[in-house]
Amino acid sequence: MSQHKEIKRVTTHVLQEMKHRGEKISMLTAYDYSTASIVDQAGMDVILVGDSASNVMAGHETTLPITLDQMIYHASSVIRAVKRSLVVVDLPFGSYQGNSKGALKSAVRIMKEAEAHAVKLEGGSEIIECVERILKAGIPVMGHLGLTPQSIYKFGTYTVRAKEDAEAKRLIKDALLLQKAGCFAIILEKVPASLAEKVAAELAIPVIGIGAGGGVDGQVLVLHDMLGITQEFSPRFLRRYLNLFDSMKKAFENYIKDVKSKDFPNNSEQY
Repeated sequence: MSQHKEIKRVTTHVLQEMKHRGEKISMLTAYDYSTASIVDQAGMDVILVGDSASNVMAGHETTLPITLDQMIYHASSVIRAVKRSLVVVDLPFGSYQGNSKGALKSAVRIMKEAEAHAVKLEGGSEIIECVERILKAGIPVMGHLGLTPQSIYKFGTYTVRAKEDAEAKRLIKDALLLQKAGCFAIILEKVPASLAEKVAAELAIPVIGIGAGGGVDGQVLVLHDMLGITQEFSPRFLRRYLNLFDSMKKAFENYIKDVKSKDFPNNSEQY
């Protein structure tokens, strides 16, 4: 019964109401039509077309190599599948940093060509001009603080961020700055749970965590990680809901065996 009623689209306003009610926000990545369709039908609140596609779809070591054109391709594939979820798309590395005019151009392309609902940018005060310019054009922006994977070479490591006082203070300042600029939500990645909870309590907008504890307004994971397709990535914050690597490999092995032994196709599987 509730499934039919639930088709009402999730908007930035709906997320705001959820925070106000204390209802947690569910968010997951997706990069293609077929998968996004299942994620959407499951009732996910937000789908992130993440630049993590660079890792899980293209096999790059970091998120840096993926291009704006590639992000638009993934995003438009996802958008075609979605009837309910809010779809947020990452602006990839190099498409906005240090150039607010270029940032707006990139965001406009994502909104026009992929028909996305919002964009996400990594960083605080250093990208605030870009954020403001995109927002002025009427494009919703989600922020991203803490571990910002596009800056991995600056950090030199994927360890927890903002454990030191100075960095924690800067993170709170950046979060308030992004809220003031007009961001509708912020992702906090790999920061101490106590700090994340403090930020979520201080901000009026939803704060969604990945490796940021349970005191925030919602959670996001990478689809390939939580389904157990990727095997080499096992941070503490990751809960694997399936082990698809093993079951898919087994299915492929069985198919090979059946083809080789001439068991497939059988009489009922041909014309």
